[in-house]
Amino acid sequence: MLIAIPLLFIPSSCRNMKRRHTYLLWFLALPLIAYALAGARPQQSQDYYTHITAKLARYLPREHLSRRQLTDEIVAQTIKNYIASLDFERVYFRADDIKRFESRAETLKQELLDGDNSFAFEVFETFKERMQDRISFVDHLLEVGFDFEIEEEYRWQRRNAPWSEDQEEWNELWRKRIKNEYLRRILQDKSDQEQNNANEEALEGNNDESPHAEDQDANEDKADLDEPYTPPNLPPAEHIRNRYVQYQHVMEDADDEWILQKYLSAFARAFDPHCDYMFPAAVEDFEIEMKLSLVGIGAILRPEDGAARIVSLIPGGPASKDTRDIRLRPGDKIIAVAEEAEEPVSILHWPLYRSVRLIRGEKGSRVVLTVIPASDPSGVTTKQVDLVRDEIKLEEREARSEILTVPDADGTPRNVGIITVPTFYADMQGRRSDPEATSASRDVARILRDMRREDVDGIILDLRNNGGGSLIEAILMTGLFIEAGPVVQVRERRGVSIIPNNDPTVAFNGPLVVLVNRISASASEIVAAALQDYGRALIVGDSKTHGKGSVQTVTPLGRRDDSGSMKVTSALFYRITGDSTQLRGVTPDIVIPSAFDAAEFGEEFLDNPLEWSTVSPAMYSVFENLQDIIPALRQLSEQRRSDDPRFQAYLEMLDRIRDMNESQNITLHLETRQEHQRTERELTEIQNQLMDQARITDPEDDEEVKEQFTDLVKEEAMQIMADWIHMHNSAEPISTSNES
Repeated sequence: MLIAIPLLFIPSSCRNMKRRHTYLLWFLALPLIAYALAGARPQQSQDYYTHITAKLARYLPREHLSRRQLTDEIVAQTIKNYIASLDFERVYFRADDIKRFESRAETLKQELLDGDNSFAFEVFETFKERMQDRISFVDHLLEVGFDFEIEEEYRWQRRNAPWSEDQEEWNELWRKRIKNEYLRRILQDKSDQEQNNANEEALEGNNDESPHAEDQDANEDKADLDEPYTPPNLPPAEHIRNRYVQYQHVMEDADDEWILQKYLSAFARAFDPHCDYMFPAAVEDFEIEMKLSLVGIGAILRPEDGAARIVSLIPGGPASKDTRDIRLRPGDKIIAVAEEAEEPVSILHWPLYRSVRLIRGEKGSRVVLTVIPASDPSGVTTKQVDLVRDEIKLEEREARSEILTVPDADGTPRNVGIITVPTFYADMQGRRSDPEATSASRDVARILRDMRREDVDGIILDLRNNGGGSLIEAILMTGLFIEAGPVVQVRERRGVSIIPNNDPTVAFNGPLVVLVNRISASASEIVAAALQDYGRALIVGDSKTHGKGSVQTVTPLGRRDDSGSMKVTSALFYRITGDSTQLRGVTPDIVIPSAFDAAEFGEEFLDNPLEWSTVSPAMYSVFENLQDIIPALRQLSEQRRSDDPRFQAYLEMLDRIRDMNESQNITLHLETRQEHQRTERELTEIQNQLMDQARITDPEDDEEVKEQFTDLVKEEAMQIMADWIHMHNSAEPISTSNES
């Protein structure tokens, strides 16, 4: 699984809060999906890439916090990282390829210093050759077919598997790999058919009148505009063949910049997993993530058949607001791009990032797209769609809120405000002068003002899946719940500095619960750790947070604008107690596991992570000694969950996920696999039935309640909040016993 985890950066020059606006954020991005946002830059000469490689090889060791030199160990890790970036599952390269690549370690150090990046292209050419060989073999396997009565297994976890030693071993690995994919597709098709049959039976038994024709037309039109395009179902063999051919197209379309990005990032990550090299266009993407806005047409694209296929349209963007007969629809393929009065530029077989750059442009400018419509995938007909580029707000990334009601131990209804913060975003340039500039902390402050008017009894700050963001936003958000005081410590080569919240105003001083999981990282861990250390909040969630306690600085490689930047670890951050969050993360006061806790998510699962360390504690005053109530709240929560059949079904599901991740093999026997699928389906059905049994059963509010309680972790957090409020308002402690 590929997870996009945002990372936190702090410039080494930042010594105090007067320069907080220089704190930066960068996001790792999924490689095959991108917003249609960008403008093109021509392919560069080899001299350009030589210049970049040599500079990175010299500057990165000097700027990294560890001051590690370019050693044989770094070179070996670079080779390992680059190979893994192309063949993570160890199925394309063979053992003889790896030996040949590793033999280059003796000369690669000097090659890097000289700017010689030929190794990157040699490895990639080998990869494409092996891919072509395997695709031909896949065709052969699909023609021959498979025997699903044989008792055999496939090792699906191959991160540390041995490389195939010879052709026979390589072919056997691929036979089982494709057989597993074929079997999975058979079972998926069967499951889909059973679901379709069930839906048809439900429709046949429904005596309600059909919607009016005009309503049907409106719904179909909306689906065309907003729903992701789904290709027609293919037979298993065609589905598998098509998937590998599409992957081959993507690799064949890769240009020098794409290859060098992987190679130079592999070199940077040899120092630690959060270092990186970024080509100049990456800054634009950074600004989009931070401002939560972009200028473009408002479409999400994926490469397919050498074109840029529209996966979906972003609500509120120019493409989604277009109501003309000839307009963009999910499934359309963009094959050429033109500015208003200029000749179209073909983007066939361009890497997606280059197509995206060409589609992006200035606000108010007109772009003309040549498109193969989804209704005619043969490409016989095309259409031209002109759109005026405009700013698009990525509202799904903004902080959002809701107020829900939950009864406490006495049955008294308690209003609980829930604030979800997906990332710590900010318009770094705009916030200096514009009070309305994008800012996560300002949005949360506004939400808190509204919630105070609604007389909420407590607040849950949901930082699950929040991978980080702007440090200044994390500090300001922490300051909404505490008086002035230290929030985080930062250790650089020149020493340790304490970064405080200087605002004594508290926006909310009532009971506060912070929800986290193993995806909560960097800035999220700073907020959770500070609020926990001050005794200001209960932390609830997975057994630990991600565990990213390092700080990255984005530094230009030189004065040339086209040299790009390196993201280098320049500091470590520490809690005000002096402990690092590196590797260990933040441990919740009450653990309620999620699916992430049952899988390999966290800093400790990354290659070459930095070690845990400590510094001296800062001076601070505890807000409240929550240790006096945490044991009772924990016991009440555990007792409630043990008595709740929904939670037991939920925990059983997590156990199955854990078992699956711990098991490296999966059966290729049809009946055995079907039995596993039936068991999983039964478990899912039981879980869904139990989920529908809302804890509050007022008939008038039944649908609303069901909507409230579909997130078991959030539901239990609300119950913990209700217990805490009851304790806070009552002199008598809540009983933690089942005795009456």
